[in-house]
Amino acid sequence: MPRPLCAQLAALCFTAALVTSCGGAPPQRRQSAATPVPAAQSSGSSASVPPTPPPPVAGESVIVIDAQSGRVLYAKNADVPRPVASTQKIITALCILDAGDIDSTVTIEASDGACEPTKLELKPGEHYSRRALLKVLVVKSANDVARALARDVGGSQEGFAALMNRKAASLGMRNSNFTNPNGLPMAGQHSSARDMAIAARAAYRSPLFRSYSATKAFTFQFNNGRTREIENTNHLLKSLPYCDGMKTGTTNQAGRCLVASGSLNGRSAITVILKDSTANIWKDSEKLLRWALERPATASN
Repeated sequence: MPRPLCAQLAALCFTAALVTSCGGAPPQRRQSAATPVPAAQSSGSSASVPPTPPPPVAGESVIVIDAQSGRVLYAKNADVPRPVASTQKIITALCILDAGDIDSTVTIEASDGACEPTKLELKPGEHYSRRALLKVLVVKSANDVARALARDVGGSQEGFAALMNRKAASLGMRNSNFTNPNGLPMAGQHSSARDMAIAARAAYRSPLFRSYSATKAFTFQFNNGRTREIENTNHLLKSLPYCDGMKTGTTNQAGRCLVASGSLNGRSAITVILKDSTANIWKDSEKLLRWALERPATASN
């Protein structure tokens, strides 16, 4: 090869290397496996959006997702921060499950009862397993139970709130801040419909949480032998055959809130409605689950 041609080829190779090192088609950066992916952006199964428009609902913030893939089927004001009442006990339950030792004993203290209005009326000195209290938390939404579990796992209400916020961040919840385990009004506490859908999808993957949230009623036994029938606060379990659980919440600030799940025709969906009214919350949630699930199964679902 003639010497001038060799020199030209060498110059071209040097120029190409220089362009690449300065940003010309650099190698792609791979996303860290530890980076949380919000449920709304997950790319699991190819869940299809229903062919008909979603029904109108009165709730101010709403989202419907496919439980398997996390695909958003419908959203309205889903990222608006607002109080979510006792629906945030989903995060409380996830933190209890994360702590492990589910059969360890919780000793009730007087401070656990410093809350209103829904309580199991636990007495100082009584002993219950985390498992027994978690079931009451999910089914009946007892606020004193939430405080007892939070103190036992987090050392204090504030310590447990820190656990809740770390859990929320790890799941990819971007519009949430929790300051207590029960959802009672407190300055600086808020979440969003999208964030609660992310939490609900994580809880839906827990067989224990799902079994508790689907429980319509059970008998709780106190230390003194007295029993109490515990009925699920989620009325949709009785009115919609394929509703399989999740969590209610109500305060004056938050309004009526409901996270509901259902499975039908090979699909599973989760709905979140925040700031609804007593007159509308049950029928609104039912309409959304029916819209998401009452259609024939397909090969891809």
